[in-house]
Amino acid sequence: MSELKLIPVKTRILVASDDIVEAIKEYTPVKLGADDVVTVAESVLAITQGRVVWPKDLSISIWARLACRCFPQSASISSPQGMQILMNCEGTFRVLKALIFGGFGKLAGKSGIFYKLAGREAPLIDDITGTLPPYDKHVVLGPESANKAATRIAKELGVYGAAAIMDVNDLKRALVVGVTENLEDDISILRKALIDNPFGNASQKTPIVILQNYKKNTEQVSLWGDSE
Repeated sequence: MSELKLIPVKTRILVASDDIVEAIKEYTPVKLGADDVVTVAESVLAITQGRVVWPKDLSISIWARLACRCFPQSASISSPQGMQILMNCEGTFRVLKALIFGGFGKLAGKSGIFYKLAGREAPLIDDITGTLPPYDKHVVLGPESANKAATRIAKELGVYGAAAIMDVNDLKRALVVGVTENLEDDISILRKALIDNPFGNASQKTPIVILQNYKKNTEQVSLWGDSE
């Protein structure tokens, strides 16, 4: 049986005028097969969708300035700009309520409550300096209609009918943001396969990763270490 291979795809810097499917076609160095899965970094998909905000255009509220102080500097919403954009997307009241319940949850020894309550954008926003120029001075939101984007990628590339949009970082955090229907039961497997973050949105410029021979190796991947 052919081995599962993770193939990072090196591209130029992708911008809002790019089409993600055409970029995959242009830069993928191997011929895609029926057993392969294409995965794309969520921030790069969002950039190609034009989901970027110029922070200088924001009006920062006192609530955003106070709320952002509750998060470590490593969090994208630790800046007033990132927090304000979250409040603009999800509503100030919702974010503040999530902050209160999240605080009580931490006192009780439970983490992650804020991100469960604060809305879809909370874990997806990439703050200033989180991406390469020309977007290193912007805040990047989560991608729009990620499941539809994954479906379009798979359909136009003809890969096992499968693709996924991933948010993975170097802290062993892997989140499936969007996925084709036939991979919905494989979310934990995808997280395990990509937990070491083969994506490189910085100088590596490898925002696309091909899981070659995925279909033949799902049982193998399910035995790998968990991503929790």
